[in-house]
Amino acid sequence: MNNNDFLRVENLKKHFPLRSGFFRGISAYVKAVDGVDLTVQKGETLGLVGESGCGKTTLGRCILRLLEPTEGRIFFEQQNIMGHNHARMKKLRQDMQIIFQDPYSSLDPRKPVGHIIGEPFVIHGVYDRKERKNRVKALMEVVGLRPEQLNRYPHEFSGGQRQRICVARALALNPKLVIADEPVSALDVSIQAQILNLLIQLQQEFHLTYVFISHDLAVVKHISNRVAVMYLGRIVELAGNHLLYGRPLHPYTQALMSAAPIADPLSKRDKIILSGDVPSPIRIPPGCRFYPRCPYARETCQQEIPQLREMEPGHYVACYFPRIEER
Repeated sequence: MNNNDFLRVENLKKHFPLRSGFFRGISAYVKAVDGVDLTVQKGETLGLVGESGCGKTTLGRCILRLLEPTEGRIFFEQQNIMGHNHARMKKLRQDMQIIFQDPYSSLDPRKPVGHIIGEPFVIHGVYDRKERKNRVKALMEVVGLRPEQLNRYPHEFSGGQRQRICVARALALNPKLVIADEPVSALDVSIQAQILNLLIQLQQEFHLTYVFISHDLAVVKHISNRVAVMYLGRIVELAGNHLLYGRPLHPYTQALMSAAPIADPLSKRDKIILSGDVPSPIRIPPGCRFYPRCPYARETCQQEIPQLREMEPGHYVACYFPRIEER
């Protein structure tokens, strides 16, 4: 890993305790994120993909310390933010923002959108009332909303417009890093492209860095420079967009790619059908987490967790037997 990485995550873990019994003692842990190493370069979009429940959202919130990690280190602009207290984190969050998945539940229905978009200014004590209003209007124009709509309430907007409100709120304090947590999954397909193109446009205009979380491979391909594939709390493959989609090496990534719908009805592609279900994050199998479902698993896979290794320049795979011969 490079010391000049804009964002660097080392051995990040988030284990949620499960309590049971009369005295509510801890009986087990849900290992939602379990040893993630990741880097993000300034100005790029890193896509984070995987099945529902693999830990993508938890990882994103741990990076911002909206959830406190159980273990690990997070470096933002070469600063280890794990040691920051509440006051230092509040100041740092001007540079780190999040766009939540559901625009319906992430907006307060009792407040007009002008108040919602301008709330970061109030929380961080910047600008007077007149300047806040002017900046809210400017933000609404930037994301494609009409400034005269600032006194309307969230229920008066469509789903795509609500997500634009969420984007405006995230950009209010001119952040450097934005975690986009499934920002288009709750929207109609016709609206998804508009929001994606808006995010790309804003990234160029404001020099933003994105961590883009999604389960939709087509969406991630459209917006990302590099892609990390996550399975049961760990990164199993990491590569540039074209490398990953052109020749995935991990058996899990190959299965994901084979299951993704394609636009050409005449195109034929063999689907890889995985056996069994995703293991419980409470009872994670030893060794490689994918081996109970992997068609190529061998005895070695059950003994030790494979680490990410560079199979070709910029292409990292956590697998003892990557399917190189089937590229």
